[in-house]
Amino acid sequence: MSRQLISRSPDLRKLVEEGYELDVRGAYLVVRHVPYVDAQKAVRLGELVMQLTLAGEQTTRPSDHVAYFAGSEPCDTAGRPLSKIINQPQHQEPFPGLSWDYIFSAHPKAGEWTEYPDYYAKVTTYVAMLSSHAERIDGRVTARTYEVVKETDSDSPFVYTDTATPRAGLDAINSRVRGDRIAIVGLGGTGSYILDLVAKTPVAEIHLFDGDRYLQHNAFRSPGGTAIEELTGGPNKAEHWAAVYGRMRRGVVPHGYRIDSENIGDITAMDFVFVAVDDGPSRALIASALEQAGVAFIDVGMGLYAEEAIGGQLRTSFSEPEHPCNKSRIPVGATDRDDVYKHNVQIVEANALHAAMAVIRWKKFRGLYVDLGHEGFSIYAVETNTIINEDTW
Repeated sequence: MSRQLISRSPDLRKLVEEGYELDVRGAYLVVRHVPYVDAQKAVRLGELVMQLTLAGEQTTRPSDHVAYFAGSEPCDTAGRPLSKIINQPQHQEPFPGLSWDYIFSAHPKAGEWTEYPDYYAKVTTYVAMLSSHAERIDGRVTARTYEVVKETDSDSPFVYTDTATPRAGLDAINSRVRGDRIAIVGLGGTGSYILDLVAKTPVAEIHLFDGDRYLQHNAFRSPGGTAIEELTGGPNKAEHWAAVYGRMRRGVVPHGYRIDSENIGDITAMDFVFVAVDDGPSRALIASALEQAGVAFIDVGMGLYAEEAIGGQLRTSFSEPEHPCNKSRIPVGATDRDDVYKHNVQIVEANALHAAMAVIRWKKFRGLYVDLGHEGFSIYAVETNTIINEDTW
C-alpha cells in the first residue's frame, strides 16, 4: 500500500477511514475482502481491481467506469451471474502479485453521476453491487473490516507511478525487461534519444558512458529543452543526462569517461549495450569485447552528406551471442572529419528516428515486439524513405 498516495488523495483516505482494505500495486488500486455470492449460493471473498488515474502522487477523476475482479463468477442470491456488471471473463496477470478473472463494466447510477467523480464513489458503488447479495445470505459479512494492509516495498524504478503502461494494457509485456541492466555508450544526438526511450521502460539500471562535455550545440540535437543554466560550465554529458532522467526514475548511473581497453569490463557485465559512438577504433574495441563476453548489443552510425539538402543513411547493427553481427558492416577506421555530422548540422529528427529504430530492435530481441524478420543489419535511406534489412536468420 502506498501510504503517501493514500494520504494525499482524499477519496482513498476516506475509504481507508471507513474500513476498506486498500492496496496499491503499480498503477492499480486493489480493494481486498469484498464479499460476493458464487454459483453455489455460497458467500465468498474476492478482490476488486481498478486502474488508477493520477496527477503526480494524488488521484484524480477515474478515466473510465471499468473494474476488474479476482474470484469466481459473482452471482445473486439465486446463483444467477451478475450479467449487468460482468463484461466478460478474462484471467490476466499484469505482473507477479496482481491478477484478475473478470472484467466489470458498470456506469454510475442514473441521475446520480454521469461518470464516477472519484475513487470513493467508484469503489463503494462496485462493492455494493457485489456485497449486497452476500449480505442477504449472511448479514454479518462486510467489506469494511478496518484491517490495515501492510506497506509493501515497490520494486518500480520510477520516481512516480507509471500510469501509461496499464492504460495501454502492456504491463505483462513491458515486464519482460524488468530488472535488466542496460548501458548506453555515447550520449550525443542518437545516444541521448536512446536514453529518452529506454528511460520509460522498467529496466532496473541504465548506465551512461561518455567523457565529453554537454555544450550548447548538443542542446539542439537532444531530447527536451535545455535551460541555459544547465549549460553553464559545460557539464559532463553522462552526469548531465543522469541528473535530467533522475527526476523521473531511479537507477540512472553516470560514468563520465570514455570506454577504452582499461575499463572495457565496465560494460561487459551488462545485460544489453547500445553503442552510439562516432569513433571507429572505439567501435571495434567495444564490439569485440561484447561478443567475447556474450553480451547482446546494438551499434548505430550515421552517414550523411549535405549539398542542396541533407541525404544519407542511418545504420543499425544488432548482435546477440547466437547470431553475432557482421563486423565488416561496422565502420572501424578513423573518423572522417569532413563528415557532415562532425559539423553539427541540425539533424535532430534523424537522431530521434535512429534511436527509435535501435530501441525497437532491442525490444524485438526482448520479446516486446513481434520479430518475424530477425535482421542483424538495417539501413534507412533518407532520400528514398526506405529501410533495407539484411543478415537475417
